[in-house]
Amino acid sequence: MTKNIMDTLRERGFIKQTVYEDELYDMLSKESVPFYIGFDPTADSLHVGHFLALMAMSHMQKAGHKPIVLIGGGTAKIGDPSGRTDMRQMMTNDIINHNCECFKQQMSKFFSFEGDNAAVMVNNADWIDKLNFIEFIRDIGRHFSVNQMLSAECFKQRMERGLSFLEFNYMPLQAYDFLYLYQNYGCKLECGGDDQWSNILAGANLIRVKEHKPAFAMTFQLLTTSEGKKMGKTQKGAVWLDPAKTSPYEFYQYWRNIGDQDVEKCLKLLTFMPLDEIAELCKYKDERINEAKKRLAYEVTKIVHSEAEAKKAQSQAEAAFGGASDDLPEKKVTKECVNICDILVSIGACKSKSEARSIIAGGGVKIEDMQVPDFAYNVTDEMLQNGFILHKGKKVHVKVIAE
Repeated sequence: MTKNIMDTLRERGFIKQTVYEDELYDMLSKESVPFYIGFDPTADSLHVGHFLALMAMSHMQKAGHKPIVLIGGGTAKIGDPSGRTDMRQMMTNDIINHNCECFKQQMSKFFSFEGDNAAVMVNNADWIDKLNFIEFIRDIGRHFSVNQMLSAECFKQRMERGLSFLEFNYMPLQAYDFLYLYQNYGCKLECGGDDQWSNILAGANLIRVKEHKPAFAMTFQLLTTSEGKKMGKTQKGAVWLDPAKTSPYEFYQYWRNIGDQDVEKCLKLLTFMPLDEIAELCKYKDERINEAKKRLAYEVTKIVHSEAEAKKAQSQAEAAFGGASDDLPEKKVTKECVNICDILVSIGACKSKSEARSIIAGGGVKIEDMQVPDFAYNVTDEMLQNGFILHKGKKVHVKVIAE
């Protein structure tokens, strides 16, 4: 190992908080450090909210450190109160196991589960399900101050609406995860999003108190816009890494259309491009920043979906703005679907007819180069048979054809 990974992560803007930083920096300089990040298996796909953590794990593995992916199959049965105002639904073991397999496939695009320094995936249900409650509160619970726990931000947010005893146990259980991984995998560092700071710090403190050994915590910046809003949300919902949930073209377009002020930050956090190349690409603050957006969209799509899919999405985007239809994503509708509002709803461009009518009234829908005049407009049978280009706003550009 040459360059300290903390230097790399700081230069690219990852690190938000650490504890015992000098000691952690020294350790990362001298040895290969097993570290872990936890993921809740609450869906069968990761989404943009996970992207930054996956990139950090990739950088850390490349620097010689060993990633441990902890799937919260046990804690998912409780639910993390951090950042939430409601309780999560309980999940069955079959659903959790299926989601774990989906995660592993997607994570394999960021870091390796094979070869030297291979990542490992563990499920905390393997040890949490075997816990004896009396032994747990005697051996682990006694190290936690209720007063300190209630001052943690993750609990403060829930106190207003009511914090159940079930959720109150989340922090000690997550701390116990770190202790278990320390004892069984030699894990010395827990990482995660900064909204997990209280939970992560609790684990490092538990090891230091119970084992009298060094343990460390490090959190990353949350992926937010310049206005402080979380990235990865669209009108349709989350931007997923699964192409069946968010197509590579939609994924590409999401990054192509982010705000000017967010491009440089995203290039640093979400691509492997050299920093000097990023600086050169982002030095212009006029319309030339669009080239940086195109590069960002291409690079992140290549990482998540493959270079072939990135090139295809890039071609589709250029076709959308250039008027060519061959490379555009194709949406099929029935021959009976001729009204423009019905078409917009059928292809998923609008959630309802009322939304379609509103967008049409605002001049936001075009067929080829013609603005749709009103919501009563019907396409012809010939148009459906041959296919036509439909534009909704600046982001939706598709070829519509009869199935």
